[in-house]
Amino acid sequence: MTAQPGKGIAPTIASLFPGGLPLWLKAYDGSSAGDLDLPYGMELVSERGLSYIMTAPGDLGLARAYVAGDLVLHGAHPGDPYPAFSLLKDHTDFGIPGPLELVGILRSLGLSHLVPPPPPPQEHLPAWRNRLEGLRSLSWWGRHSQERDADAIHHHYDVSNAFYEHVLGPSMTYTCAVYPTDDTTLEEAQAHKYDLVCRKLDLQPGQRLLDIGCGWGGMVRHAARHYGVKALGVTLSREQATWAQEEIKKQGLDDLAEVRHCDYRAVEEGDFDAVSSIGLTEHIGIANYPAYFSFMRDKLKPQGRMLNHCITRHDNIDRRTGAFIDRYVFPDGELAGSGTIVTAVEDAGLEVQHHENFRVHYAKTLAGWCQNLADNWDACVAETDEGTARVWGLYMAGSRIAFERNEIQLHHVLATRTDDGASGYPLRHEF
Repeated sequence: MTAQPGKGIAPTIASLFPGGLPLWLKAYDGSSAGDLDLPYGMELVSERGLSYIMTAPGDLGLARAYVAGDLVLHGAHPGDPYPAFSLLKDHTDFGIPGPLELVGILRSLGLSHLVPPPPPPQEHLPAWRNRLEGLRSLSWWGRHSQERDADAIHHHYDVSNAFYEHVLGPSMTYTCAVYPTDDTTLEEAQAHKYDLVCRKLDLQPGQRLLDIGCGWGGMVRHAARHYGVKALGVTLSREQATWAQEEIKKQGLDDLAEVRHCDYRAVEEGDFDAVSSIGLTEHIGIANYPAYFSFMRDKLKPQGRMLNHCITRHDNIDRRTGAFIDRYVFPDGELAGSGTIVTAVEDAGLEVQHHENFRVHYAKTLAGWCQNLADNWDACVAETDEGTARVWGLYMAGSRIAFERNEIQLHHVLATRTDDGASGYPLRHEF
C-alpha cells in the first residue's frame, strides 16, 4: 500500500529527500509518505523532532531527532540499524527548494518550528566553534592542545568500561580487526591484528615498545605476553587507563607492561625499538601530522620501526567531516588519504617500508560490534542511556556502509628510522 500524496508533515518532509525517500515515513499528524508495505520506515512522533529537522536540514537534524527519540526507526534494531540505513545513506542532503516551494513548505510545517530546540545532551561543541578557539594559536598546541584533546577523547571514550565490554567483546579492542578467513570470529581477528602488528614491528624479547593511544592496553599486553617486550602504553582516557592497569595486574604482566593516563606528548623516555599508533591519527589533526610523526621518529632508536594504523579517506582531497560524526562521535576528528599519511611520514624523516589497506576488514569489524550492541542492548542502555546507545548504533552502521562502499579505508604504514642508509630492514619482509 502506498500513501496518498497530499498535504501533511510526512509528504512534505519526504519531498525534501533527493531522489525520493527510500523508506516509508509517518508523522504525528497522521500523515504518511512512501510505500507502507516496505519492511523499513521512520516515524516522526513529536513537534520537537520536526523542529530538529527544519532547523538543521540533512543528517544533523535527522540525527538529533533520532538520538532524542523523536524519530523512531521501524524494521531494524537500533543497535544494528544497518539494513535500514544502508537504504537511507546518501539520501539525507536535502535539496534547496525554490522561493515559492519554500513558502509552501513553511506554511505546511509551521513557522513555529523554525525555533531550534536545545540539541540532545550527547551532542558536542561543533567544529566551527572549535576552529575559532584554535585561532588563538598557530602551533599544533592550538586546536589540538592537550586540554582540548583530553576533552575530545573523554567525550567518546569515557562512556563506560562496562558498555565497551558489551560492544567490543573480551578483547576490549576498539580498532579494526584483521580477518585471516571469512569465518574468523571477532575475538580471533583482534588477536590476529595485534600479532600482525608485532610481526611487522619485528618485536624481540627484551626490546622496548611505545604504544601511542593504547586504548585498554590490548597491544601492550599482547606484545608483553607473546613477544617478551617491555611495553609502555599511553592514553588520554582515564577510564581506559584504569581498566588496562587492572587487567595487566590480573594477567601478571606488571614486570613488562604499563599503561599511563597521559598525553603522548608528555612521554619523556626515548630510544624505543618500536612505536605503534593504532587508531590515534584520526584525532591528531592533519595540520599536526608533521609534529606527530616527527615525535615518533624522535622516540625511536636508529633502525627502530614505526607502525601507524588509522582510518583514511579513499582519496587525498581535503573535505570536512560530516556534522553528525563531528558533533556526536569524534569531536575535532579529521581524516586524510593514505597518500597524505605516507607523505607526512616520509617528510618526518622516516623511510616507508610497507603500506597495506584493510578496508573490508573494518566493515566486518563494525558488523561484529553492531551485533554485540544489539545482543546486549538493554545492558548497554542501562550503562549509559538510550540516546547514547542510539548514537553508537547509528555511527557504527553508517561507518560500516562507508567502508563497504570505499568511501573510507583503513591503512597500515610501516616505516623505519633509517640513519645514514641503515634501516635494519631485511631484503624481504617476513610477516
